[in-house]
Amino acid sequence: MPSRKFADGEVVMGRWPGSVLYYEVQVTRYDDASHLYTVKYKDGTELALKESDIRSQSSFKHRKSQSSSSSPSRKSTSRSRSRSPGRPAKGRRRSSSQSREHKDDKKKISQETSLALPVLVFLFKPSENNTRRYNGEPDSTEKNDTSCIILEQKLKPDLETERVLEQYSLRPRKEEKKKEEMHSEKKVFETKTFEKTSTKTKDLEFGGRIGTFLLIFFLPATVFYLLLMCKQDDPSLMNFPPPLPALESLWETRVFGVFLLWFFLQALFYLLPIGKVVEGLPLSNGRKLQYRINGFYAFILTAAAIGILLYFQFELRYLYDHFMQFAVSAAAFSMGLSIYLYIRSLKAPEEELAPGGNSGYFIYDFFTGHELNPRIGSFDLKYFCELRPGLIGWVVINLAMLLAEMKIHNQSMPSLSMILVNSFQLLYVVDALWNEEAILTTMDITHDGFGFMLAFGDLVWVPFVYSLQAYYLVGHPNAISWPVAAAITILNCIGYYIFRSANSQKNNFRRNPSDPKLAYLKFIPTATGKGLLVTGWWGFVRHPNYLGDIIMALAWSLPCGFNNILPYFYVIYFICLLVHREARDEHHCKQKYGLAWERYCQRVPYRIFPYIY
Repeated sequence: MPSRKFADGEVVMGRWPGSVLYYEVQVTRYDDASHLYTVKYKDGTELALKESDIRSQSSFKHRKSQSSSSSPSRKSTSRSRSRSPGRPAKGRRRSSSQSREHKDDKKKISQETSLALPVLVFLFKPSENNTRRYNGEPDSTEKNDTSCIILEQKLKPDLETERVLEQYSLRPRKEEKKKEEMHSEKKVFETKTFEKTSTKTKDLEFGGRIGTFLLIFFLPATVFYLLLMCKQDDPSLMNFPPPLPALESLWETRVFGVFLLWFFLQALFYLLPIGKVVEGLPLSNGRKLQYRINGFYAFILTAAAIGILLYFQFELRYLYDHFMQFAVSAAAFSMGLSIYLYIRSLKAPEEELAPGGNSGYFIYDFFTGHELNPRIGSFDLKYFCELRPGLIGWVVINLAMLLAEMKIHNQSMPSLSMILVNSFQLLYVVDALWNEEAILTTMDITHDGFGFMLAFGDLVWVPFVYSLQAYYLVGHPNAISWPVAAAITILNCIGYYIFRSANSQKNNFRRNPSDPKLAYLKFIPTATGKGLLVTGWWGFVRHPNYLGDIIMALAWSLPCGFNNILPYFYVIYFICLLVHREARDEHHCKQKYGLAWERYCQRVPYRIFPYIY
């Protein structure tokens, strides 16, 4: 095994991937398996570099002294060492006019070179009118950063810096060729940035091992508590604990069979060869997975199936009468699925493990998800569970609650409150399925593994907690007037508009930042090659989509009235969840974007609530 050349903590010069530029970096660690050094740039960016891309500072100091001696005021003996093609031979005398012309030409070459080299983008503060992505070098706020030294990439090491610069500006045609090469290098760099070695997860969330262990029991207990409280005549929080049912009444084999039928019916719809196939974001090995976008078609087929059941007078009230048993069945299934996911992840290659679920601790990795994209053939388990069984099941449960309300209270029509809750949440689900492709850029898909957290969240928490308002209204009806209903509807529309327009701006910019339709958006370039939006909704607050979510959650709860706080649990939970996600996003973005994120935070000071938080 070859010995390492550079020690941890040593300050060296590292070449930026896909460029000819070297920057001052500090070695943070070395991977014996891949023989890659993890280095940290001055702006906080961390990359994995080969040993051939790292050089000691002493070799650069020597080159710097040679370059400084080749200034315009250097001696004639120094000038003769590297003549340009149009320069007179040694010994010939120049006229004063020729000397001036030569100086002017040299000055012009220097100006052209300064325009051609991408490093100048980082030596000046980005303009607010900058609407183009730059070529991926680290950010710098200093105009003359001496740590950046231009070296050759394809030429011999002993060539002078001046000859490398001249190669960028021989003629316009060559400039265009070089620009094309730089554009292709940027694409290669966008792939290489994901080629970091799979290291152990160091920053543990959710309270680490102890916190995740407790959450495995606390989350199911919370769901069961909420459902039991909704069945009480007085669902006040003061009436704690609620009467516990007999354990044998919580399980029914027929209910579990209905749940399995529902799950595999959605899996069948997922496998149908309808809908377009798109590529996700690059993985750590540069590969892009393919996803079939047919969630909305699955929703239409499900609606047709439910319509057929209602036509043949199938009682959807069965869902309401056995709601607790369905929740227990879903929880048991999600636990079994989580165990399977963890066992299969033990054989997964290193590059297929989740960045946030590779701590080496069983409980933590089991909870957060050890494998990033577990698949059975082309069947992506995480992507399927994100939108299909739970989200579509949420709508079916709401419909069952509406029919149960009419049946129990002998109504010919559902109450206005129940109509509002069903309509608002139906809009949310249809929007998610219609914009299914947008989920491919979320942290759930790109960063989080598929473990108990997402399995339980997708299959239990979403359908049984998000439908809490409809379940509450069945046993505790609340009459509202039309003006109040109109005001709540306006509030929901405002939240939806913020949520959808903010997500659309972000997703479209991530997919194609050079789209002419997005030319009005301004952004701060980062060392990763991506940009941070500072106009539109993302210039208003840092997480405008979270703001829209919270406003909609409030509109969903208001039809339930103010007699109890239980229907507003979803709002409280949602605020806590989004504050946690926001803190996680802040930490992740600060590590990823370095100084660019600090400038973004100065530009956009408010996180979720404008002028408040």
